Amino acid sequence: MPPAAIRPPVYADNMVATSQPLAAQAGLTMLTGGGNAVDAAIAAAITLTVVEPTSNGVGSDAFALVYDGQSLHGLNGSGRAPAAWTPDRFAGRASMPQRGWDTVTVPGAPDAWATLSQRFGQLPFPALFAPAIRYARHGFPVSPITAAAWARAAPALRSVPGFADAFLPQGSPPLPGQRFSLPALADSLQDIAETHARSFYRGALAQRIAEASAASGGAMTRDDLAAHRSDWAAPLSVAYRDTLVYELPPNGQGLAALIALGVLERLPAAALAPDDPLRLHLQIEAVRAAFDATHRHVGDPEHMAMDPRDLLAPAALDRIAAAIHPDRASPPGPPPPEDHGTVLVTAADSAGRMVSLIQSNYMGFGSGVVVPGTGVSLQNRGSGFTLEPGHPNRVGPGKRPFHTIIPAFAARRGAPWLAFGVMGGHMQPQGHVQLLTRMADHGVDPQIAADMPRWYLGRDGAVSLEAGWSPAARAGLRARGHRLDSLEGVFGGAQVIARLTGEAAGYVGGSDPRKDGQVIGT
Repeated sequence: MPPAAIRPPVYADNMVATSQPLAAQAGLTMLTGGGNAVDAAIAAAITLTVVEPTSNGVGSDAFALVYDGQSLHGLNGSGRAPAAWTPDRFAGRASMPQRGWDTVTVPGAPDAWATLSQRFGQLPFPALFAPAIRYARHGFPVSPITAAAWARAAPALRSVPGFADAFLPQGSPPLPGQRFSLPALADSLQDIAETHARSFYRGALAQRIAEASAASGGAMTRDDLAAHRSDWAAPLSVAYRDTLVYELPPNGQGLAALIALGVLERLPAAALAPDDPLRLHLQIEAVRAAFDATHRHVGDPEHMAMDPRDLLAPAALDRIAAAIHPDRASPPGPPPPEDHGTVLVTAADSAGRMVSLIQSNYMGFGSGVVVPGTGVSLQNRGSGFTLEPGHPNRVGPGKRPFHTIIPAFAARRGAPWLAFGVMGGHMQPQGHVQLLTRMADHGVDPQIAADMPRWYLGRDGAVSLEAGWSPAARAGLRARGHRLDSLEGVFGGAQVIARLTGEAAGYVGGSDPRKDGQVIGT
C-alpha cells in the first residue's frame, strides 16, 4: 500500500503550490487581493526569480498550460537562437558549450508573463511584481535547499562575467537563513512591470543585454531580442485509463510523457501494486522507448520532419508496446540532456481556473552570465541544441532548442482534474508518468503521490531507486537485467493541484518534500 503522507494534503477553494514558500505566499496574496489563478501563478513565478535564483531568473524561458474554466490553452514562452548562431559558429566542437554567452538564447519568461496577464489576468500587470520587488530590494532569508544549490554552483560560476558581483555577497554563497538582497534586480523588475516587459525586448534593458553581449564576444543583439514572441500552442493529449493527459507540443519533451503513458495503456501495469517489480519494469521500458523517439525526432517544430501527432498514433504506440519484453530490459538509447534548475507553479481558483507554469534557467544559474548592473541572470538553453548535421534540433539562426521543461494537465471523465508537473530535467516526463499513474491507478491524493519514492532512468541507462522501495522491487529489476545505480538529488520535485468533484467542490494540493516549497490555500 502507498505510505502515509510526509506532509498533509491541503484542501481549499483557491490554491497555489510551488517550490519556495515566499513565492507560494506571493501567489496567494494575488488570490486574496482580487486576482485569479493566472495572476497568482505569474506573481509566484516572478517571485521565484528572486527567492530561488539557483533554478530560474528573469532571463529564463517559460511554458504554461491554462484552463480558463471552459477550455485548455498552451503557451510556448521559449526563446530562439541569435541570428548569428549558424552551425559554423560552433564548428570544431564536439557538443554545444554549457556556460557563457554562446549558450544564451533569447529569454522568454518576461514576455510569457505579460502575454498570460494580458489574455487571462484580472489584476494590473505591475501589481504582480510587488512581492518580488520587495524581496529583491529589502532582502529575504535564503531557504535551505536553495542555499545548498547555491553553494554547489558557486565554484564553477565564480569567474563568469557578473556572477560573483550579483550572487556571491562577501565572496561566498549565502547560508541557510542568511539574508540576501539584490537591489539592481528590483530595479529591473520595476522596469519590466512598468513597461509590460517591453523594456526587456525593445527598451533600456534590451540595450544593456546587447551591450553586455557585445563586450564579451556574444552574438545576442537588440534585433534578436526585438524579434522575440511567445506562441499559443494547442496541447497534445493521450488517453490513460479514464484520463486524458495533456502536454505542450515540441520543442519540449512533453511528448515523451505522452508516448510512455500511451504505451502503458497497452500494457498490464495498471492493476499491479505500486512496488510490483513488473509494474516498475514496464514503466521504465515505456519511458526508455519514449525518450528514444523524442530525442531522435524533436526540435523546433518548424524544423521537424515528423508531425508530433504521428508519434502518438495508435499504430505507433502499439508497435512500441509490442516490443517491450516483460522479463528483459532493453539496451540504453541515446542520452537525454542534463538539467539542474527549474521551478514549477500550479495554481487554481474558485471560478475553476487551473494553471501549470514552469520556468527555468536550465543548468542551475544557467549560463552563469549576469547582465552588469541589472541582476538579470541568463539561461543556457542553447546548450539543448545538437551539432549533428541533419538533426531537427541542430543549432541554427532563430531556432528554438529542445527543451526539458514541461507543464502538465489532466482531465478525468471529461472534467478538469489535475494541474501538475515534476521539476528536474529529463526526470520530468518520467516523473509525470509516475505521479499520474499513482493517482489514476491507486487513487492516492496529490501529497501522497508526491511523497512516494521514485525511480529515475539515468542518462547512461542505469536505474536509480529512491529510498523506500522494497527489496523485492530491487531484486525484480535486477533479475530483468536493469543496472541499478545509487544516485542522489535526481528525483525531481512535484507540485500538483487536483480538482474535487461533487459536494466537496474545491481543490486538494500537494507540494514535494524534496523542495523547500509548500501548497497554500484560502
